[in-house]
Formats: sequence, C-alpha cells, structure tokens
Amino acid sequence: MTGTHDGDAAPLRSVGPDGGRELRIDDLAREAGTTVRNVRAYQDRGLLAPPRREGRVAWYDEGHLVRLRLIGSMLERGFTLANIAEIVDGWAEGRNLGDLLGLSKGIAGPFSDEVPDRGSPQEIARRYGLEVDDAEAASDALLLGLVEIDGDQLRVPSPRLLRAGLELHDAGIPLPDLFAELRRIRADVEAMAERFVRLVVAHVFEPHLDDGMPDPEKVPELADKMARIRPLATIVVEAELARALQARADAELGARLTTLLARRSGAGGSPAGSGDEAGSAG
Repeated sequence: MTGTHDGDAAPLRSVGPDGGRELRIDDLAREAGTTVRNVRAYQDRGLLAPPRREGRVAWYDEGHLVRLRLIGSMLERGFTLANIAEIVDGWAEGRNLGDLLGLSKGIAGPFSDEVPDRGSPQEIARRYGLEVDDAEAASDALLLGLVEIDGDQLRVPSPRLLRAGLELHDAGIPLPDLFAELRRIRADVEAMAERFVRLVVAHVFEPHLDDGMPDPEKVPELADKMARIRPLATIVVEAELARALQARADAELGARLTTLLARRSGAGGSPAGSGDEAGSAG
C-alpha cells in the first residue's frame, strides 16, 4: 500500500509558513468530499495548483480545499472538467482568481468550524460512552451518519451532535425515539435550508451574474456580501427555534404542572375542609 499517501509517516495536519492550516492529500480529499485519485487528476489537468512540498510530503492549504469544493459544486450542476478549466483559465487571464476563490469559499465553504473526531472503535466507544453491544443502535448511528467507518477507524462528523444525543438518552429518552426524531428534524431542516439558499441565490447571487459568471469588478463586493450572509441563516434558525421551544415548553410543561398542582391542592384540601367543617359543627 506504499505510494497511496504522500509521506505516510507525516502528521495529518500542519501549520503552513503563512500560519494557515495545511492538510495531507488523504484529509484534503475527505474534507472536500472527493477522492485522492480525483485530486491528482485535477492537478494533472491544471485545475488544482501543486501542493507545497517538504521532502516527500505534500501539503495542501485552504485554497486547495476551496477550489476542490468549487469543482465538486460545478460538476454537480452539470459542468464538465473542460468547462471548469475554461472558467478558471478565463479568470486567470488578467483577473484576480483569488477573488473568485474568495467568492467560492463564501458559497461552498463549511458552515461549521466543528472538527470531526476520529479513533479506533474502542477509543470512540470509550470517549463517548457508547454501548458497543447494542447492534441496533450502532446500525442506526451509522445509517444516520452520526458515526462513520473510515478504514479501521471510526469517524464522528459532529461530536457535538453525538454528545447531545447521548445526554438526551441518559436523561431518559429511548434511542429509537431519538433516532426517529433526528430523521424528522433533518427533513425539516433540509427544507428550511433549501428555501433559504434559493432566496439568497435568487436575490443576492444571480443579479450579479453576467453570461453565467459574476462581473469581475463585482466579485470582491459579492464575496464580502456572501460571507456576511452565511452566519445569518444560523442566527435566524437558532432564534426562531429558541422562541418555538420556549412557547411549546410553556404550553406543554406549564399545563402539566398546573394540572398536577390542582390535583394536589384538591387532594389535600378535601380532608382539611372536612376537618374544619367537623370542628365547626362541634
């Protein structure tokens, strides 16, 4: 298996000369949602700049990651590699390709700074307090992507989500109910995300397009606008979810507590009332 990695003995990540994060080709491909073979093919076609090398070790930076995500996004929309090469070449001729990469980072970059966790099955089970003997729960966790198989290791894409689910389970909610609710939540959230992205694309992005590409003079402004818009969706959803949770908690829990107090008051009041009446009669 030697030769499948650029420097197998090297650490997975490093800090580059400019202080930015750097990745080995395996991690670069994984984070970009592609394969090592594709990364090398894009390099061969000139779509991806050569990596920085230290001896046998090749290091890729955030610019490579953004470019790969842009390529993947364009491929999903029906562009061919030849189309993408023409676009990249066109921008490279007297135009600032860095501006286009900044724009693509605003569009296709990650929406979370959460770092996935990785370890052996035993390490992940110990780290999160997982019950390794619960085959059904393990199967559901894999199907939902809470845990992923990565060679001989396990990968946790969102440690926060997994820990939150396990704490809810510890509080008394059965795992099957949690998994079912997560599926419903995902369907709702995906619908919200689709609507919000369409709203932004229609009213913020598309008006700046000229023959399918943004006006070069407008790209820096558009990239800045997209960067400012990205966190707003999360803010809106968090604020509205907090409002809705508060309202439902007040309605559901408040009603139950009121009923419980009324019952206790009634149960305790009857004997007292009877005793008072008896005392008065005496």
